[in-house]
Formats: sequence, structure tokens, C-alpha cells
Amino acid sequence: MTGSEGDQLARVLTEQAAYYHALGGDYLDQDLDLPGGDELAEALERFRPAGSVLELACGPGVWTGQLLRHASDVTAVDASAEMLAVAAARLGAGRARLIQADLFDWTPDRRYDVVFFGFWLSHVPLERFESFWSLVADCLKEDGRVFFADDAYRTAEELVEGPSSSTICRRLADGTPYHLVKVPHRPAELENRLRQLGWDIKVTAAAGPVYWGSGSRS
Repeated sequence: MTGSEGDQLARVLTEQAAYYHALGGDYLDQDLDLPGGDELAEALERFRPAGSVLELACGPGVWTGQLLRHASDVTAVDASAEMLAVAAARLGAGRARLIQADLFDWTPDRRYDVVFFGFWLSHVPLERFESFWSLVADCLKEDGRVFFADDAYRTAEELVEGPSSSTICRRLADGTPYHLVKVPHRPAELENRLRQLGWDIKVTAAAGPVYWGSGSRS
């Protein structure tokens, strides 16, 4: 990556963070209303995220409550104070340890039995894909497991740099535009990319554009 490309990516990631700060409490349902949302919830139930669980990019806590049904304790991390405030109100006092941090510049203080992230991986640029999964590995115990859910949904209006680019543009209700990263992973390609990094993760397509993955280090 050239210096100018790195600067451009940094600007997009800054706008991405600003978008979710601005969205705040309006982002209550995440992407569970997409076709396949019920399948994702059922897959997570079958996975049974037991023990100490870390949730990355928890947003307003939509998934956190489901994790708490199985986990002995949950730590949930998000860059947005506004999102964490919604999550705290949704979950109730003391039910989860909430941490405000930029996941691209965060170091865990312990290891976990399970790492979970919902609708976050597609917002990780391919340039940082490997370093993100190194973070996930650093968060896991030796026999730890991973579960993630995501989608490849991008509207034609969002593709301001064309379908080959991972940069999209989304707008708030007031019309304010923000550039974000949205990588349209294909399950088979994603599974292979993870295998090359030393992960044994099965990526499953659900209805519509959604998918989930579960597994561990090879």
C-alpha cells in the first residue's frame, strides 16, 4: 500500500467510526431484519458460546443478550460511546463488561473461551484482514472458538466507487453522507482466506446475503 492509499484508507475508517457515532441509538436492530436473520440466531444457539465470551464491535448490544444466555461472563468492545450507552440500557447494569476502544488499535487484557462479532468483519478492510485475525487469535485461549455473522449487502446507490471497490457511501436520515468499508465476502472465498491464515472455520451461507462462520485455530 502506498502512502496516499494508506491516508485514504485512514480517512475512510475515520468516517466509518463517525458514522456509527452519529447513528447512535437509531441503530437498534443491526441487520437482523435481513433475510436469514433467524438462521443466524439459531446457528448461534447451536454453537452455544459458553464460558468467558468477548464480543467485538458490539454496537447497541443486539447480540450481547443472546451471548449472555450461555456465557459465564461477557466483555463487549465498541468504538462508539453512544452505542455502548444504548447497550448498557438494553442489558441492564453490570450484566456485561463494556469497553470503549478502536478495534484497530486495541490490545486485550486477557484471553477468552469464545470471540464473537456480528456484522463487523465486512467493515474490516482487506488491508487489515490479517492483522484483525491476529487480534482475534490474541484474544482466544488455546482451545478457544470463534463465531461471526455478517452480510454482503450493498445497494447500487452505495457503490459510489463502483462494485469492485470496498468503499461505499451511506447516509444518515438527514442526508449527511459518510464513506465506509463494506467488503462483500463470499463464503467459500472467505473460508479459504481464513484457512491460509491458519484457521479452521466453516463459513455457511444463509438466506439472502447473510452468512455465518464458526470454528477455531487449525
